[in-house]
Amino acid sequence: MTDDRAPSTTRDAVISRYSGLARSARSGQQLIDCEPDAFEEGGFGAAGYADTSELPDGALRASLGCGNPVAVAELSPGETVLDLGSGGGIDVLLSARRVSPGGTAYGLDGSPDMIALARQNAAQAGVTNAQFLHGHIEDIPLADGTVDVVISNCVINLSADKPCVLAEAFRVLRPGGRLGISDVIAGEDLGPVQRAHAEQLTGCTTGALTAAEYRGLLLASGFAGIAITITHDATPGLYSAIIQATRPAA
Repeated sequence: MTDDRAPSTTRDAVISRYSGLARSARSGQQLIDCEPDAFEEGGFGAAGYADTSELPDGALRASLGCGNPVAVAELSPGETVLDLGSGGGIDVLLSARRVSPGGTAYGLDGSPDMIALARQNAAQAGVTNAQFLHGHIEDIPLADGTVDVVISNCVINLSADKPCVLAEAFRVLRPGGRLGISDVIAGEDLGPVQRAHAEQLTGCTTGALTAAEYRGLLLASGFAGIAITITHDATPGLYSAIIQATRPAA
């Protein structure tokens, strides 16, 4: 599904929204980006994690994802992992512990307020192998083939240029690198009007793709070994899902 607005307009609106949420989190508020029913039943926020004992309260309050991509990323010590749209840093902090010693966890976010919040949470957690970068997921500020694993948590659905995001993820992955993301997807039987209505009810998606659309964009970007697994019902017609793929080794 495409967004009828210009990509820059959509991106500016998303950054403004999440910058406000970051400022609220730094003031000690609990963030809920979706409607309460979707937040609880869809596995959004900290509800998507089985064990959060390693994380500071500030990271948990700012958790706005729709799953736990770290749980399926199969991270190993020494690897480099990149989180697209890292927000308050919860997945970066979890990843940083798993790739230590010798590994690095990058978080990329378009909101300076979210970057500041994530750095604050990393310092509080005592995590030293995490780096937070300011930039856009459609234009990742890392060199080609420098990342072992790309993760993301309920962010790609917010981009108005999803093909560019997935192409960028493919670019920065090393041959044999892995993609493991949580995202919201739309049911195959929803028409454009019904899909827009479902997104409005949830309140935290923009142009969600169907599983078939996601698979098509991943294939077009060069990915192989694609698996899309629905994990929760977010609202009628929208689902939380884990999307996995690899960059071929050849």
